[in-house]
Amino acid sequence: MRRAFLFLVPAAIPATLWAAAPSALGIFDGWGAFRDPATPRCYAIAAPSATIGKPQEKAYASVGYWPKSRIRGQFYVRLSKARRTDGELRLTIGSRRFVLTGNGVHGWASDQRMDAAIVAAMRSAPSMSVESSTPGGGAIADTYRLRGAATAIDAAALGCARIR
Repeated sequence: MRRAFLFLVPAAIPATLWAAAPSALGIFDGWGAFRDPATPRCYAIAAPSATIGKPQEKAYASVGYWPKSRIRGQFYVRLSKARRTDGELRLTIGSRRFVLTGNGVHGWASDQRMDAAIVAAMRSAPSMSVESSTPGGGAIADTYRLRGAATAIDAAALGCARIR
């Protein structure tokens, strides 16, 4: 009886919802690669493996591809907490350090060259951390394991390679 019900559930969901949902291209250790045909876009994404304190937001880091806009390998991070408006947002990957731009809980590279340097650093380091401070003076430190990141980034790039 339970098996029959599980097969009926997908039939009850409208086709428009299935078409709009991102499809998984693969899960690689802690990183996933997805294609969103509605936009269209593809991205590699991961949640932090560690944060300082209690997260107030759902944090993640991603590398995205928007082929129709000719955007490739764009780095983005959503912080676990809102940061001070005048606080610096630092990304450390191995021995490389980057000062990101952004606002609130959002951070990104300042240009395409920085995006490329971040992705290159992600390919060769075991972890990365994003650090800043909260409006109340507390610390923000979200750490990501990078095992599987390179494969997920490549899968996202290939997932959108034929879209023009």
